Amino acid sequence: MRSLLFILFFWISLESVAQADSGYLFIRSLQGDIADVSMDNLDNLYIISSTGQVRKFNNKGDSAGIYNQVRNFGKLHSMDISNSLKPVLFYKDFSTIVILDRFLSQRSILDLRKVNILQASAAALSYDNQLWVFDEFDNKLKKVDDQGNLILSTPDFRMIFNENIRPTRIMNDNGLVYLADTAKGVYVFDNYGTFKKKLPVIKWNSIAVKEHYIIYAAANELTIHNSNSFFDTRKPFPSTFQNYSQTFLSPGRLILFSKDALHIYKVNYH
Repeated sequence: MRSLLFILFFWISLESVAQADSGYLFIRSLQGDIADVSMDNLDNLYIISSTGQVRKFNNKGDSAGIYNQVRNFGKLHSMDISNSLKPVLFYKDFSTIVILDRFLSQRSILDLRKVNILQASAAALSYDNQLWVFDEFDNKLKKVDDQGNLILSTPDFRMIFNENIRPTRIMNDNGLVYLADTAKGVYVFDNYGTFKKKLPVIKWNSIAVKEHYIIYAAANELTIHNSNSFFDTRKPFPSTFQNYSQTFLSPGRLILFSKDALHIYKVNYH
């Protein structure tokens, strides 16, 4: 039955149509069983179905891979495809990371509890293809390899910030690591885990990083935060966007989706 769900998918390739008075350029649409989406920097699209199945479409809309092991680890919490050759699935409820190849075949499984990471809240690839994990148990950002061997660990953040932080996203870009806590802000570190600064970016539904820009969707608009000047540029959503309840951001792309359809738009952040 799960495989039949994706037979219902069809790809609509249309000429790019500019949304009047919005600055959002429509690219294409997809329909089917959609619980979540992700997109890599090559415009490969990843669809997570309501059953947890992951399917990959290339930038032409052709099916390029499928991951079916959906019953083993509970609900998928996040997917990092910053390296399209090494997609990383994070199952928070089971404290498990699954590493795939570019065809979405399973390469390895890492049970974080077995390597003494007891309360992982976020995970992502590092710039050198290792793994960043935030452990709420001791409030530390940790870097491990695919087998869970500890490479580095920060001090307890409660000693640095005098507060508990609960990041739900970890992002890498331009030699920096970003821990995004939707309630408290974005904490920026270098690749060795040294704290650099905190950015006042909160209450986002989806977030992405490109160079010194933090792009995030919240309420009915897109905000581009310049982390050097601290200046915000806001792009309101057209009224037609209200038909879609969720968003996904990657540098250069905005995806609006509901349970049975999605629209992909190009956005100029500069």
